[in-house]
Amino acid sequence: MGPFAVRLRVPFAPLVDSLQLLYADYPVLEDEALVDLHVGLGPPNPLRRRVKPIVRFTIDARAPFPDSPAAHALPTLEWGINWGIATRANHLLMLHCAAIERDGQAVLFPAWPGHGKSTLCTALVHSGWRLLSDEFGLVRPEDGAILPIPRLIPLKNESIEVIRSFAPEAYIGPSFYGTRKGTVAHVRPPAESVERQGEVARPGWLVFPRWVKDAPLTLEPMPKAQSFLMVATNAFNYPVLGETAFRLVGDMVRTCECFSLTYSDLDEAVTALDRLTRGAHG
Repeated sequence: MGPFAVRLRVPFAPLVDSLQLLYADYPVLEDEALVDLHVGLGPPNPLRRRVKPIVRFTIDARAPFPDSPAAHALPTLEWGINWGIATRANHLLMLHCAAIERDGQAVLFPAWPGHGKSTLCTALVHSGWRLLSDEFGLVRPEDGAILPIPRLIPLKNESIEVIRSFAPEAYIGPSFYGTRKGTVAHVRPPAESVERQGEVARPGWLVFPRWVKDAPLTLEPMPKAQSFLMVATNAFNYPVLGETAFRLVGDMVRTCECFSLTYSDLDEAVTALDRLTRGAHG
């Protein structure tokens, strides 16, 4: 998965079937390959399978979370892998944002949960953009490049049907009801995005999105100082990297165009972002 190698140990067939479909385009490493995360998901006690079907997520043989219903196995696995990356990859600056690329330049979407970044990101990667990530803006300290990690995109609640309508060609996995985030379904990244996950991008735009029901579209320049604050507070490991993070965020904000985006209609938002970024290339 991008710069990370993950070993999965999943001992029950229904989840394996889902993983084979959703991860069909990802390369599989040889057994002797070096691995960054050793991840497992399975029943904590085989005797409990008939009593109460639950699963336990483990990373390096430790369980950082309470057990989950077996019916939520895939969302639990995806959240756990993201947690593992967010807490361990401190050789990179990790921004909580979606990231897409075209013509070698990236648009980053730092946003709080519920602001519609996953829905917007999914629409854009099915409108000609390459997916770098829905969750992580991985910034390489030595040069500020964005490293791709094109993982599954989790959609929640109404966004699932919105994307089914907007992009019928999108491959969306099964829906999981009653999770801690409501109903969740995962979008498989386009095959090209996975095939090109070794190609870095340069940050070109910082766009801070927010979905507001029935709101007219607005795309407005954002002051650099405010942009810096919002990027820094959306970083998973800004305090850990300290001066390095300060430098990287400062360089990014200085060289990128910064905008706030309010939208309610996906078609309008995609068109506005297309015009904004196309204009940079004349």
